[in-house]
Amino acid sequence: MIASVGSRSSSRVPVLAKYDVLEELGHGGMATVYRARDTRLGRDVAIKVLHPHLRESTEIAHRFGVEAKAVAKLRHPNIVEVYDVSSADEGEQFLVVELVRGPTLRKLLQKHAALPPEIGAAIVMELLSGVAHAHAQGVIHRDVKPENVLVEHRLSGAPPSGEVTEKGDRVAVKLTDFGIAKLLDAQGVTSTGQVLGSPAHMAPEQIEGGDVDGRADVFGLGVLFYECVVGHLPFLGNNPAQVLRRVLDGVYGAAERERPVVGKRWSEILDRALARRPEDRYADAAAMRDAISVELGRLGMGAPRVEIEAWLDDPEGWTAAHDARLIERLCKLGAAERKRSDAVGAAADYNRALAYAPNDPQLLKVVASIQRSEERARLVRKVAPLVLGAAVLVPSAYFVVKAVKSEPVAGDPTKPIASNSVAAPRARTSVAERPTAARSATVTPPVTPTNVATRTVAAPSVFVPPKPVTRTVTFTTLRPAFGVRLAIDGKMLPDEVVPNGTVTVDEKAHSLAFSCRDDACTPRTLNVPAGENNVDLPIELAIPAAKLVVEGDPTHMFAIKEYPQLGTFPAGQEISVELLGGRAAHDVLVFDRNSNTTTNVTLKSGKKQTASFKK
Repeated sequence: MIASVGSRSSSRVPVLAKYDVLEELGHGGMATVYRARDTRLGRDVAIKVLHPHLRESTEIAHRFGVEAKAVAKLRHPNIVEVYDVSSADEGEQFLVVELVRGPTLRKLLQKHAALPPEIGAAIVMELLSGVAHAHAQGVIHRDVKPENVLVEHRLSGAPPSGEVTEKGDRVAVKLTDFGIAKLLDAQGVTSTGQVLGSPAHMAPEQIEGGDVDGRADVFGLGVLFYECVVGHLPFLGNNPAQVLRRVLDGVYGAAERERPVVGKRWSEILDRALARRPEDRYADAAAMRDAISVELGRLGMGAPRVEIEAWLDDPEGWTAAHDARLIERLCKLGAAERKRSDAVGAAADYNRALAYAPNDPQLLKVVASIQRSEERARLVRKVAPLVLGAAVLVPSAYFVVKAVKSEPVAGDPTKPIASNSVAAPRARTSVAERPTAARSATVTPPVTPTNVATRTVAAPSVFVPPKPVTRTVTFTTLRPAFGVRLAIDGKMLPDEVVPNGTVTVDEKAHSLAFSCRDDACTPRTLNVPAGENNVDLPIELAIPAAKLVVEGDPTHMFAIKEYPQLGTFPAGQEISVELLGGRAAHDVLVFDRNSNTTTNVTLKSGKKQTASFKK
């Protein structure tokens, strides 16, 4: 829970066994939050003490215990961990959770307004990882909003213990208050009498009281993502009733229109997440996370926490450097798409670049050229039916004229008879050389000189070069999902490979060499044989196992939450971890089975990481 807001005096400070309550941090519709000291383990924690009027409800009290136990199962770097829950015989009902020393996302948005789109995407991608984990455990959040997101950012410099940290280790994005909306659902109202939930963040099926599944959280994260990158909520109104009506009607402004630098690609991802019907949204949080991951990879972004950390260290400096890099990247992507005749994709990337640099003459020229090409394409589509009709009529007219010309004219022996042969084309003459109107009705046949050798001039042959043969190579599967580079015949392509991505080659044989950014996989070369048929290639690159060594009490046993199949292992033993899902990196939670303490580690393929439990 957040620990950076100013404390407020409270008329009633609870007395709790095992915990020394130090200060009030804030309160909401369900509970008052305090910073406290765990006297047994000697650590600071956040304690949420249920409001008295909720505590008096037998149903709420029962559901509080059930939900707390369900949420306590969640162990993930992007979820605030639950440490303890009150017992039935205690005077207060409370939840003891991890103390996150950082502001809420709401505070960040109030300070920075709209975030750089890629930072908003990185934050949402982190949250989606946590939500996907919760859904796998059967837990739905139901109230995803900036107030329930905590962002911890430790300042740069050597950590207190002196150990070496990697980029991204000083930042944590965590979702809190899992299950609270479900708890309050039994009561129906908050302590202030307001209707349950946050109208602008609620999925339509929640408003209508229908069945709710993980896609409601996808919708909530879509609302959060929209607010991060646009600067305001998608569903606006003068009162809650208007907001609810707009949510139910699915009425909101497209993100790229509200803030052009967001661009078409992010806007399309948002539109799918905010779809009115659950079946039109991403199937689950993992699918939305993967879509964001692919686009971040296409734009050449680093790992989400690395980018978030760099931005929090220096928001203005990061944004200036990022915008310059992004414009260059978008122009390269647009040029590659134009080369592939993908006018829609090229326009999307060039238009976003133009939103960042609206007065750039070269960009204006390129966008104008694309617009002209589109206008010509539209004209062709309009004229095509007329051309087709003309193509049908011309042969008929030819045969009619041919029949007329084939009839010899009586009394005119000089009239030539139409020939079936094709005449050689006439040379173009100048205006002065063109024949004038006949001065006499008498036609004098041309005189052929005698004793002069003549020759027949053949009709010139026109060489039409054969149309080049092109074919498409489609990457039907891709492992790992992003960070894969491709060189064709030794020439490295500027863009990374994406799942179901394609490249265009000619009919010759080609060598395709695949590698990974940061040497995250074993390079592999595949040969495409000569031919004219399209080719489907499954790309599965070998990903070296990550290595983990725990530093801690040699008498204790340790385990990795996300890899239970590895069992437990002692400190000092090097553990080999085959990363799940074809990943090149995986944020995991390592825990001490004896003391129940935990630490977060980012495992990377082919790299050795250390998890320290030293005090």
